[in-house]
Amino acid sequence: MPALNDLTSLPLFSNSPIQWLIACAVGAGMMMLLLTSRRVVRSYHKRLRETERQELLEIPLQVLSRTTLPFFVVLSLFLALRTLTTSPQLDRAINSAITIALFWQTGVWAVAAVSAWLERKKRAALASDRAMVGSLGIIGFIGTVIIWAMVALLTLDNLGINITALVAGLGIGGIAVALAVQNILGDLFASLSIALDRPFVVGDFLIIDDFLGSVEHIGIKSTRLRSLSGEQIVMSNADLLKSRVRNYGRMAERRVVFANSVSLETPIESVERIPALIRDIVESQPNTRFDRSHFAKYGAGSMDFETVYYVLSPDYNKYMDTQQAINVRIHREFAKLGVKFGYPAQKLFIAQAEDAERRVA
Repeated sequence: MPALNDLTSLPLFSNSPIQWLIACAVGAGMMMLLLTSRRVVRSYHKRLRETERQELLEIPLQVLSRTTLPFFVVLSLFLALRTLTTSPQLDRAINSAITIALFWQTGVWAVAAVSAWLERKKRAALASDRAMVGSLGIIGFIGTVIIWAMVALLTLDNLGINITALVAGLGIGGIAVALAVQNILGDLFASLSIALDRPFVVGDFLIIDDFLGSVEHIGIKSTRLRSLSGEQIVMSNADLLKSRVRNYGRMAERRVVFANSVSLETPIESVERIPALIRDIVESQPNTRFDRSHFAKYGAGSMDFETVYYVLSPDYNKYMDTQQAINVRIHREFAKLGVKFGYPAQKLFIAQAEDAERRVA
C-alpha cells in the first residue's frame, strides 16, 4: 500500500520507542501538572471569595481558574511532540494549532477578567452609584463581542485567510443584516442611549403610560420593571424611550395639596383661625415645609380650605404617615373649636297649611 508506506516514512514515525515513551511521559506529566495547578488555583480563589474584603489576587486567580481543558490538551501535545523528530510541515501545523489554542484561551481569560471587573464595579455601584448598574451590563456585552471578534479574526489570519477582504465583505453584508434586524439594533442603540444619558437607573420607580413599577434590570434588548402587584413588566428599550416616562426616583421632595371643608354655619371668627391652625399642625410634623393655607371658596354646602406643603422625602410611605398625622390633628383641633366638617347638604323649607291659606285669601 503506497499511501501507508508514504505515511510511515514520515520523520515523525522514524522516532525510536524510547523517544515515544519520553514524549508520552512528557505529555501525561504536563497534563497532570496543569490540572493540579488549576485545582490549586480554584481552591485558593474560593477561599479568597469567602472573605468579606476584596483581595488583590482575587481577579487574577479567577481569570486563571477559567483555563480550559482543551487548552491543556493542546499544550501537552505540543510539548510532547517537541521531544520528537518531526517534519517542517508538521512543525508549522503544530505551531499554528498552539497559536490558535492560545488565541481562544486568551479570549476566555479576557472575558473572565472583564466579567470579574464589572461584577466588582457592580457591587460598588449598588451602594454609591445605581446609575452605573444598568450601564455595566451593556459595557460587558460590548466588551465580550469585541474580544471574540478579535479572536476570530486572529484565528482566520493564522489559518492563512485574507481577513482584509473578509472585513470588507462583512461591511457590505452588514448593511443587509442591519436591515433585517433593525428592530433588534434599535433596541441595542436604545440601551446604549439609556446607559449614556441615564434617564433612569436600577431602583427608580417609573410610570410609563398605563404601567408602573420599579426598575429591576436594564438589558440589551429590554428593561424589566417590578409592578406594585408583584408581576414583572418587560418593555423593549426602543418602545420605552418613545414613551413619556415619569421617574419618581429622581424626586427630591413631594408637593402635597389637600382640602378641608367646614359647614356654612361656622362662625367667621373660627374661619379666620383655621389657616393659622393648619399651618401650626403642618409645621409640627418632621421633614415638612409649609407653603400656604387659605380659605379658597364657598362650596355647595361648605366653606372650602386649600393647603399646600412639602414632604422633604420622596418616600411615599413617609408622605402617607405625615398626611395621616396631619388629618388626625386637624380632626382633634376642629373638635376643640366646635367646628363641624362640611358635607353636601340641601335644606327643604315647608310652609304650614294655615300660612298658605292666609296667603291665598
